[in-house]
Amino acid sequence: MLRIDDISYSVEGRPLLEHASAVIPTGHKVGLVGRNGSGKTTLFRLIRGELTLEGGRITLPERARIGGVAQEVPASDTSLLDTVLAADTERAGLMAEAETADDPHRIAEVQTRLADIDAWSAEARASAILKGLGFDDAEQRMPCASFSGGWRMRVALAGVLFAQPDLLLLDEPTNYLDLEGAVWLESYLARYPHSVIIISHDRGLLNRAVGAILHLENRKLTLYQGPYDQFARQRAEQRAVQSAMAKKQQARRDHLQSFVDRFRAKASKARQAQARIKMLEKMEIITAPEDAAKQVFSFPQPDDLSPPIIALEGGEVGYGGRAVLRQLNLRIDQDDRIALLGRNGQGKSTLSKLLAGRLPLLAGRMTTSSKLRVGYFAQHQVDELHVDESPLQHIRRARPEEAPSKLRARLAGFGLLADQAETEVGRLSGGQKARLSLLLATLDAPHLLILDEPTNHLDMESREALVEALAEYSGAVILVSHDMHLLNLIADRLWLVKDGRVALYDDDLDAYRKMLLAGDDKAPDRAPPPKPAAPRPSREAILALRAEVRKCEDRLEKLNQMRSRLAEKLADVALYESGKAGEVEIWQKKYAEVMDGLDRAEFLWLVAQERLEAAGG
Repeated sequence: MLRIDDISYSVEGRPLLEHASAVIPTGHKVGLVGRNGSGKTTLFRLIRGELTLEGGRITLPERARIGGVAQEVPASDTSLLDTVLAADTERAGLMAEAETADDPHRIAEVQTRLADIDAWSAEARASAILKGLGFDDAEQRMPCASFSGGWRMRVALAGVLFAQPDLLLLDEPTNYLDLEGAVWLESYLARYPHSVIIISHDRGLLNRAVGAILHLENRKLTLYQGPYDQFARQRAEQRAVQSAMAKKQQARRDHLQSFVDRFRAKASKARQAQARIKMLEKMEIITAPEDAAKQVFSFPQPDDLSPPIIALEGGEVGYGGRAVLRQLNLRIDQDDRIALLGRNGQGKSTLSKLLAGRLPLLAGRMTTSSKLRVGYFAQHQVDELHVDESPLQHIRRARPEEAPSKLRARLAGFGLLADQAETEVGRLSGGQKARLSLLLATLDAPHLLILDEPTNHLDMESREALVEALAEYSGAVILVSHDMHLLNLIADRLWLVKDGRVALYDDDLDAYRKMLLAGDDKAPDRAPPPKPAAPRPSREAILALRAEVRKCEDRLEKLNQMRSRLAEKLADVALYESGKAGEVEIWQKKYAEVMDGLDRAEFLWLVAQERLEAAGG
């Protein structure tokens, strides 16, 4: 059991914790949540004993082991598997002693303890953890120095999971995982045999891997039973009640104060006025809950382009002349919301770079609209910001002709207000840096926005603001993210990147998650055994087919509206009297493109209708 009793701690005179208390029963899985800067990571350091409390105490069972991921593993020549095995220091020490011990009694003790801790299956367990975090058998035998810092963070996480401490402290563990790794971690933590506390803004993780939420707010700790969604409902209800009570009390105070102000100086009412003053003094103030600072993203809206904005036929892309992805036959329209699925190393980032114009085609053909603008956000871009410059200097470099007031307005549209606008990037939080990178990626009102892990370092409120902004954005979106909540709310098409191919994934994200947990995503492609009769499609499948039909109908409606506008333009006599023959030709070409798009859209609509009818929907 972890017991936090009446603890207090300040940083540079600013109190982060004041008389805070909580009890975490042994074996519980708890999510630690609170606003950025509220002191969550500091609480972890206090639990580990790295900081000294100003008051109160934190107690754990005697000899309880505390584990967490403090930093990435060194770039050594030691293999990944041996690095993880060494993380269990007791086993490593016993194995070394077993090689040198010559006392029969000690040898027996060592062998007994090795059996107790299941030391002989350790390599298989370590390998399974590494595989779950994205390392195949060959990679597990490679030296740590062969991998980048982000991948070595995964090795560090694998090590602490393998060591199985009595209290596992994880600070944003999914920030360096892909969707597949995050799904595996959720499942692993749900089965973890000891206590776990996780700092996370990943709603899916907090809903599926923990059974309670520890909330740090106003320097106090409150433990709520249940997953995050249940906590959020309880908090909303509490805030509504507290707000109503505060409003009611304020009305009562105003009424009493009004009487005092009117009659304090009047002799006949002085005693009554004094009684009311005492009532006001004794009344315990009910404070209205602070409204969470409104987090915003304001994406500029692009103009409409004729569909498709990108079309790939027989495409190949890779590095140094070696193809990573082949036979790419893809189409992207401006109203698409596409999520890229697939394990790390399969080519999601390669495809993103191709679509962003950062990698050339090795073979095939890619057709893009002549006016297409693409915005690209990847996590490495956050690390490439100039740490000694302010956000205002960054955006001034991109827009030197704009007035400072307009530049500041752009920054404010991404939640970077006056204070942050002049602050050096090196002193900004991870979330503020991500906001600046997103602003720079969308500055030109792109028709296609490619987002590679956009929610890393964003808190819960910022993630919800990003969802709202993407819902209102009128361009196409391609998402790579481990945040299943974001993908569920935004993506309406799923592309699976696997075995050098990119194909439409017909099922939904829940089915994909189940497939990952079952380990089926690596299964070889083979024809299924014959079935006596085709089963009736599920209700979810029929709903998905209906959604596809509606999407096709919406696309047809938009194209017909575009065709009508172009036909009206071409019917305008003034167009032909202007004397600009080239302008007439441009409008005629646009009309032909829209008609081609209409033909394609009608074909897709017919296919979707036939599939729906075949399913009995």
